[in-house]
Amino acid sequence: MSSAEQQIRPEAGEPAPFRTVEVPGAVLAVHGAAGAGDGGRGPAGGRAPALFVHGLGGSAGNWTVLMARLAGLVDGEAVDLPGFGHSAPPADGNLSVSGHVRAVIGYLEAAGRGPVHLFGNSLGGAVSVRLAAVRPDLVRSLTLISPALPELPPQRTAWPTGLLAVPGLPALLRRLPANGRTPEDATEGLLRLVYGDPEGLSPAARAEAVAEYRRRVEVPHAMRALAGSARGIVSAYTERGDQALWRQAGQVKVPTLLVYGLRDKLVSYRSARRACLAFADARLLVLPDSGHVAMMEHPEQVARAVRELLARV
Repeated sequence: MSSAEQQIRPEAGEPAPFRTVEVPGAVLAVHGAAGAGDGGRGPAGGRAPALFVHGLGGSAGNWTVLMARLAGLVDGEAVDLPGFGHSAPPADGNLSVSGHVRAVIGYLEAAGRGPVHLFGNSLGGAVSVRLAAVRPDLVRSLTLISPALPELPPQRTAWPTGLLAVPGLPALLRRLPANGRTPEDATEGLLRLVYGDPEGLSPAARAEAVAEYRRRVEVPHAMRALAGSARGIVSAYTERGDQALWRQAGQVKVPTLLVYGLRDKLVSYRSARRACLAFADARLLVLPDSGHVAMMEHPEQVARAVRELLARV
């Protein structure tokens, strides 16, 4: 293990250890293969390497269940984007989509694991599309779950999330009184936003979500990272020319799996048709009862579609 990496044991409730890896402009927490005894370097047991990138406000833990279902197929790692999970915020404060892309590319180059099967959800989907377009040598296939690709106008249920991008608003929200709102109340609101059927969550999963919410509100940079990344998504939605995300989607040549939930309150299913036309080699999975995080809500269906995709790669 190099001086740029540090092995960290899991905290209570966390499924796997992680290590920190220094990349240009950031120090990332990387979860997964580091616990397999190879230090996270290279594919294990002949399995192809895979990297999982979470969405806005999420963390590497969003991928735990899906990664477990794919463990016999790929050698998976999940990364906490700068400012999220256990990763420190970027040194230069760059929380744009391109800033996150730079960090993920830095990790793939430092680890020497590319090309990888790349997975992205929401913000992580936008990051993955741009990465696959600008560095096709690092990507073997692409799986996008509710990717945050430009959708104008956004559906109404996504407006409150977009408001996080308004300068000064997150600081104002922090100063507002809680009015008796408990961490359990706040977590329930978040679950209803991202799950198609939050009532289907087990008590244990709910308790883990509350524990993660409590941990995040104690992190000083958490709200800044959330707001800065929300602004990054809004900026990416308005980019034109070679940086336009839909144009970059058209440059992706690797096999691509698109996963959309009909109950998604943040990314509308109406984007699926445009996505199928944009990617050169696309296949579509629609989950009628899923929300924004299908890999957490319906992991078996997603895993089955991934196996079919990789069997054709």
